[in-house]
Amino acid sequence: MTSDTTQTEAVTAELEELSELISRARVVLWDFDGPICRLFAGHSAERVARELVEWLESRGLHGLVTEDERESLDPHVVLRAVDLRHPGSDLVAELEERLTQEELHAASSAMPTAYADPLIRTWTAVGSRLAIATNNSPRVVRRYLSSRGLTSCFTPHIYGRTQDLHRLKPDPHCLNRALNAMGAAPSSALMIGDSDTDYEAARSAGVPFLGYARNARKEKLLRDAGAEVVVNSLDDVRTVLLSGY
Repeated sequence: MTSDTTQTEAVTAELEELSELISRARVVLWDFDGPICRLFAGHSAERVARELVEWLESRGLHGLVTEDERESLDPHVVLRAVDLRHPGSDLVAELEERLTQEELHAASSAMPTAYADPLIRTWTAVGSRLAIATNNSPRVVRRYLSSRGLTSCFTPHIYGRTQDLHRLKPDPHCLNRALNAMGAAPSSALMIGDSDTDYEAARSAGVPFLGYARNARKEKLLRDAGAEVVVNSLDDVRTVLLSGY
């Protein structure tokens, strides 16, 4: 058997798995930043993380964030780190609000993920129910969806960051909130995400997972985490979805 034949068989098998995931899904849970848009496409998330750390340092709180957390250049890592050390404090609430304001600013220059809008509208048109389960602020999600005319596809099922910051993904809290509100069994749902934390949250909630990777690095992270079905284009998902109707 040649390597080309093996590769073709692998692609065919994954396409069949993708078709099965889509055909079983009555409820589709979307991560926001990644599968729907690149929130920080025009407003650097790395800069936001650095500014959050600098804000802490200006208040003499340098020690709240470790070197590894600082070097992650991920604002959610910074936020979780402070909440871990001062849970429920006014400091955490202020830091969370600062991040929300940065996300709201970023929403105005967010880049739509290719084919996300038509896929969302197609899935809605064929009768599936959609929800968003994200670590971003729900205020940000609503602003972006409104700008794209997609609000009606998800309302009222938008489940984002709350004051319970220890419940951010990979904790399955936002997925469970969505499932409970929609009266859906985990096995009847599908989670679309682009990170290992999305995969881990879906696995914990018992929800089948579809990975979206816009580049090879993202795909490797997802597959290393355990994701079995990963697409590089949401147009592939829409094509399979339409072929079943």
